[in-house]
Amino acid sequence: MSRVDRYKHIHENSKPQSEKKTGKKFNPRRQATHNKQTDDQQTYTISSSSQQSTGGNIGTDRLNKQKPPKKKRKKARWKRILFALVALIALVIAYSSVMFAKGKSAAENDTSLPKEQVETFHGVKSQNGANNILIVGSDTRGEDAGRADTIMVLQLDGPTKRPKLISFMRDTFVTIPGVGDNKINAAYAYGGAELVRKTLADNFDINCKYYAKVDFQSFEKIVDSLFPKGIELTAEKALNLDGVDIAKGKQTMNGHVLLQYARFRMDEEGDFGRVRRQQQVMSAVMSQLKNPLTLLRAPESAGKMLGYMSTNLPTSFMISNGPSLLFKGKKGIDRLTVPVKDSWNFGESYYAGSILEIDLAKNKTAIRNFLNQ
Repeated sequence: MSRVDRYKHIHENSKPQSEKKTGKKFNPRRQATHNKQTDDQQTYTISSSSQQSTGGNIGTDRLNKQKPPKKKRKKARWKRILFALVALIALVIAYSSVMFAKGKSAAENDTSLPKEQVETFHGVKSQNGANNILIVGSDTRGEDAGRADTIMVLQLDGPTKRPKLISFMRDTFVTIPGVGDNKINAAYAYGGAELVRKTLADNFDINCKYYAKVDFQSFEKIVDSLFPKGIELTAEKALNLDGVDIAKGKQTMNGHVLLQYARFRMDEEGDFGRVRRQQQVMSAVMSQLKNPLTLLRAPESAGKMLGYMSTNLPTSFMISNGPSLLFKGKKGIDRLTVPVKDSWNFGESYYAGSILEIDLAKNKTAIRNFLNQ
């Protein structure tokens, strides 16, 4: 064995492992480059990990602070809207309260009309839960002074929540409690609004919780307060009353002209025509309340209405039922006239004069169905 062969295995063992496996010869320059790349990769890995654990979180926090989550932004927007609505409602209530008080004070201090006194009235809630309002229109002038020229029942808070109006013709012959048989309008002369309430309850099974007595002059002032430019109405015929000429057809009427139109009965229809025109007037008033300017004047006019009338209507009732009257009433008002069709005959009484003899059972049924449907 030569000396070269003897030390060959020592030379083989001294080679790098990579060179042994690949068979490539060891190159010091290439090995240095490889080691540098490895160090750079390790440095980048450590730097990236460090940024994710420290600097990355800081950047994310800043982003979160600059752009809040959508849920938080929506919640903040709804809070602003809710606050604006509450502020608007508070403003409307404050405005309405001030104007209502102003109108009521003006009416109560109006010396051109006699001051109305509140009557004793033991109101009863209707069987369907409604607080019906008895409306009595009186004229202190002429041969019928003291009698009710108009008797109506207005329902605002019934099952249907629609304004409903029942008109009773003044010559309807009924039994007045404690008095006897007579025309229904005589009940007011004998015992005021309270006796009218009892008469309606005993004869027609209709209960009233509140009452409102309106003098004709007060009616004019209330209408002019609500509608300074008048009310549009289509007169069904030409007529004249108390020096006021009204032409047939569509026109604008102020409070005084409107009153004469509603009072007129000097024709072949008599009280039938007058009741129909009264209902037409009520429907026109309610349907024209939708005008925005009228709505702005409504609180002051409501105050004047209470100030001019003799009534036990509480302010709370008007506030709670006002929207029904304003928004549902703009489509008109459901109307019924008593006695109903085919339920009456003309009659004569030696002490009451011309009367309407009625079928009480048929009229009771008609009233019940009208108020509950």
